[in-house]
Amino acid sequence: MTTVDKIKEIEAEMARTQKNKATSQHLGGLKAKLAKLRRELLTPTSAGGGGPGVGFDVAKTGVGRIGFVGFPSVGKSTLMSKLTGTHSEVAAYEFTTLTTVPGVVQYNGAKLQILDLPGIIEGAKDGKGRGRQVIAVARTCSLIFLVLDVLKPLGDKRIIEKELEGFGIRLNQKPPNIYFKKKEKGGISMTNTVPLTHLDLDEVKAVLSEYKIHNADISFKCDATVDELIDVIEGNRVYMPCIYVLNKIDQISIEELDLVSKIPHAVPICAHHEWNFDELLAKAWEYLDLARIYTKPKGQLPDYSSPVVLRRETATIEGFCNNIHKAILRELKYALVWGSSAKHNPQKVGKEHVLADEDVVQIIKKV
Repeated sequence: MTTVDKIKEIEAEMARTQKNKATSQHLGGLKAKLAKLRRELLTPTSAGGGGPGVGFDVAKTGVGRIGFVGFPSVGKSTLMSKLTGTHSEVAAYEFTTLTTVPGVVQYNGAKLQILDLPGIIEGAKDGKGRGRQVIAVARTCSLIFLVLDVLKPLGDKRIIEKELEGFGIRLNQKPPNIYFKKKEKGGISMTNTVPLTHLDLDEVKAVLSEYKIHNADISFKCDATVDELIDVIEGNRVYMPCIYVLNKIDQISIEELDLVSKIPHAVPICAHHEWNFDELLAKAWEYLDLARIYTKPKGQLPDYSSPVVLRRETATIEGFCNNIHKAILRELKYALVWGSSAKHNPQKVGKEHVLADEDVVQIIKKV
């Protein structure tokens, strides 16, 4: 029996099992089994399979990587061509794009890499089509643009989210606040700082026994579900922001546009007429959470033309120095900072100082 058949069998059993207190342990065990089989699909053990495939692996450039994911013929290639000027094959039939097409868009002084991925189909997570390679590339992105046809947005959105979740990608979610550590003896020790409404010790033990874990410390700092517990045990989940790009708004009325605009994390656009691209890029910048830092040579005005763009988690004086050149940090005496992160202008700071967007930095070297 193949892995896909085993997955279908477990899904069928879960569908016919009633959800109640008596069956929750059994369902927890089935969900853990399902997660293990999905991991097997994601990382095939056979010698021949599992490679990224021709034209799928693309070198990373720029400070952020945006992947276009969606069904065939929703306008991903048109959007890519209009945003970046890169030619991606466009036609009125499905599956025009067969490999990953990279491009670069300049925004707020930052280079953002855009990847036009081939269209995925329902069942991609079970190995159908080129879905496995497409989603493997999607896992390396900093932000996902889920491109949807505005005439059928919610149905397509649900299907694609299910496919991505099957591959361990969690859209617009934060990692669950669960501490988990295996130990050599002492059994399962479980503590929680908030009331647990979805889990009890027996369910946790049922999930852990499926992974052959009989000694572990678990501390719940959030009201977690079985799925979130499995995510923490698996440890290979990717949590990333996502923008739902509702394309082809030229085909709907103003009333319908008002309605679809209320979908959370959504931006309605028309790729063909280049409508609403400014809002799309502004939202992408917000979701990528980048910071622009301007340099100021001694005795001169700040250089506002070419900022150093950093991810928010590396936006410190140390990260700023490393971005320019690794040798600068060794010569750093202190830095002067002007901007919203400074208590007064300028503030004298060390390498641990956290910078804010549009701060100005002057590096003072050791003599």
